[in-house]
Amino acid sequence: MIKHIVMWSVRGDDAATRAHNVALLKAEFESLRGRVPGLLHLEIGVDESRIDYACDVVLYSEFASRAALADYAEHPEHLSVKRAVGNLRTARHQVDYEAPGAPASSASSGPATP
Repeated sequence: MIKHIVMWSVRGDDAATRAHNVALLKAEFESLRGRVPGLLHLEIGVDESRIDYACDVVLYSEFASRAALADYAEHPEHLSVKRAVGNLRTARHQVDYEAPGAPASSASSGPATP
């Protein structure tokens, strides 16, 4: 199993705009549940700490294999979400890793970019 974690800082000159952008990003990614083969789990969290160095939103997802993650990166539903949220972010960070103790997955590799 591959874990795919992405964190974003969102645009917004005021609290209302930022809250709107966070809600939009969250809704767009939640819409992917059950629509992408190999996507086993998807969770979206919104930061509550308000620490100045914290990101605003985190995506935690699990994929059946590296190949499933690579397929997700090019899946039409995911590409649609990327287009919808692309201008909402000011920063994006990503980590992909094989779950400890998980059986070796497909050797297909390549970055996935939500």
